[in-house]
Amino acid sequence: MELKGERISLVQLAAVAFGGEAVHISPVARPRILASRKAIEQIVERDAVVYGVNTGFGKLSDVRIPHGELRQLQLNLVRSHACGIGHPLSEPEVRAMMVLRANVLALGFSGIRFEVIELLCEMLNRRVYPVVPEKGSVGASGDLAPLAHLALNLIGEGEAFLEGKRMASAEVLRRAQLKPVQLEAKEGLALLNGTQAMHAVGGLALLRARRLARLADVAGAMSLEALKGTPAAFDLRLQDVRPHPGQKAVAKHLLSLMKGSEIRESHFESDPRVQDAYSLRCMPQVHGAVRGALAHCEDVLLIESASATDNPLVFAGSGEVISGGNFHGAPLAFAFDYAAIAIVDLMSMSERRTDRLVNPDKSEGLPAFLAREPGVQSGFMTAHVAAASLLNEARVLAHPASIDNITTSGGKEDHVSMGMTSALKLRAIVDLAENLVAIELLAASQGLEHRRPLKAGVGVERAFAVVRKIAPPLTADRALSGDIASVAEAIRQGDFDAEDEES
Repeated sequence: MELKGERISLVQLAAVAFGGEAVHISPVARPRILASRKAIEQIVERDAVVYGVNTGFGKLSDVRIPHGELRQLQLNLVRSHACGIGHPLSEPEVRAMMVLRANVLALGFSGIRFEVIELLCEMLNRRVYPVVPEKGSVGASGDLAPLAHLALNLIGEGEAFLEGKRMASAEVLRRAQLKPVQLEAKEGLALLNGTQAMHAVGGLALLRARRLARLADVAGAMSLEALKGTPAAFDLRLQDVRPHPGQKAVAKHLLSLMKGSEIRESHFESDPRVQDAYSLRCMPQVHGAVRGALAHCEDVLLIESASATDNPLVFAGSGEVISGGNFHGAPLAFAFDYAAIAIVDLMSMSERRTDRLVNPDKSEGLPAFLAREPGVQSGFMTAHVAAASLLNEARVLAHPASIDNITTSGGKEDHVSMGMTSALKLRAIVDLAENLVAIELLAASQGLEHRRPLKAGVGVERAFAVVRKIAPPLTADRALSGDIASVAEAIRQGDFDAEDEES
């Protein structure tokens, strides 16, 4: 991938994060980067007072730093801000953070030397992954703590992973045949201010959420077939008179999944029901709204991926260095909280459909709890209990982090975004959702077993086949925990995607 400060889509981000695609700085970005750096060097030469170049930080911004201590200022900044806590971010998340950071630095507004950005790219290419603890950012001056751990590795301090082994950064750089840099004026600040940690974590979670939103249609269609429901509510004429793009797309998807259904044909004439419950009938409206929420969030991240988010920013054309607040994570924090709420509602719909599959009062003739011998066997009784547990946890996590505020830095940073918390919560919710939809897929597949020899629609049958490659039918009670985990992992790995895309 050639980095020149242009927008990076989630698919492109995944190619680097998961696919290991190499990156390099575009030649077109080099003049911008050099011009920006020259402006900083000229400020240092004439000893002009500029925040972050020759002043302290935050509340200490009014403290003037002598020329001879400018390097130490940047070094101290990086060291002091490396206060991360908790488990390290995953390698894909760190890779995403690194490429996003390099890309925004390539815009040429940060005053950082070309060789520093180049080292960041080379670390990525040689699979050197800094140890970045996931907690400790309030998303105010960006993700200060996570980005400090990233910056610490550039100077040969801290820890990093190489080939899955965690060791001192200096040793990792030596083995990778890379030399650490000595930070010059403003460079520590240029590396620390920004939203790339929350962007990486939330962006990769959003990519999973987008896949899950489409798969929820598949699970819902499978449940509807197992419950002998009707696709009448998916008629495209209904969607045309309320033309939200997501709603129309979901209805079209559901109809294609159920095309050629023998189950539907078997009860088309004799079914006395006029309409299905909302969790079945309103899938276009709810699933479609989820798609709309996720699309909005993706648009926010696309803009952010090519945005200068450190402070101050250097405008080389005029030689001005302007302090502002582009580091504030509010746009991303709101987006991740919005996505989290949407995914939890998707989970709620899925759990309600699972309840209908296992509840003998609602399941249209299916055996109680989908057991072969109800009473002797409990079937999917506790699988539904597990789904309820997952949903409860997700609902708690869906409380927006972005509405909270804790003043930091002696009152200078008196409004913070909590965007990293929003990103981490979204990641946790998506993980719960993948497991919950896995439970619906397993239950709905079991429901289809009881409708045999009749077959469901072509798209549903393809998804059913994927489930059956992972988990056999439930002919007698067995521990379902492994099946749920395996189907959830298949969702995560995209095993249902190829089957679904044909619909």
